[in-house]
Amino acid sequence: MGLLQGKTALITGASKGIGRKIAEKFAAEGANVAFTYLSSVEKGEALESELQSAGTKVKGYRSDASKLDQAEKLIADIVSDFGGIDIIVNNAGITKDGLLMRMSEDQWDDVINVNLKSVFNITKAASKVMMKARKGVFINMSSVVGVTGNAGQSNYAASKAGIIGFTKSIAKELGSRNIRANVVAPGFIRTEMTEVLDPKVVEGWEKDIPLKRAGETEDVANVCVFLASDMSAYVTGQTISVCGGML
Repeated sequence: MGLLQGKTALITGASKGIGRKIAEKFAAEGANVAFTYLSSVEKGEALESELQSAGTKVKGYRSDASKLDQAEKLIADIVSDFGGIDIIVNNAGITKDGLLMRMSEDQWDDVINVNLKSVFNITKAASKVMMKARKGVFINMSSVVGVTGNAGQSNYAASKAGIIGFTKSIAKELGSRNIRANVVAPGFIRTEMTEVLDPKVVEGWEKDIPLKRAGETEDVANVCVFLASDMSAYVTGQTISVCGGML
């Protein structure tokens, strides 16, 4: 019996990186997995067929969580297809880095909409279902940058800090209905995005991490399994940093 046996989870932005690994881990732990993708259609379809080998129900949805109407339709479709929804991992996110003086309004708006507004949209739509069922779990993906800030990432840092404040608030609002909400704040994690970086730059960053290595997507996914499962039944409103001690 897996830790998530019989539960239905939605992971947004799961076609690659951390989201993909969370989807893989959840399926391996017995969860039925719904996930979203947007631009990476081939990767989304490949993930759907790959996860089905775990023997649980899996379905990918092409959906833009930054649009409220699409988020509402997505949750309705999942409830119709799976019969309910127990766990949400709000993972979809983008970066459009630049120093403040050079940052365009579009760069600001796009990052806030995809990273932060999407969390509002999905949570608002899903909480109605969870409140009726009197159970549910939200896991919202922030970043150490949301805690510390980072030059050239004011839009990203603001979106990720916003996720922390939002999650703490809904944990208080929804706790009486047996709905938990927590934040995961990854540090420097090896993904497709980091593979293009100069190895010397990566080495320099790793030297500053107390555990002396970059994190793996599995490190983040393992914490998400804990937060999604009944092992964390008395944990809500918390931010767990998966950063090797960077913070």
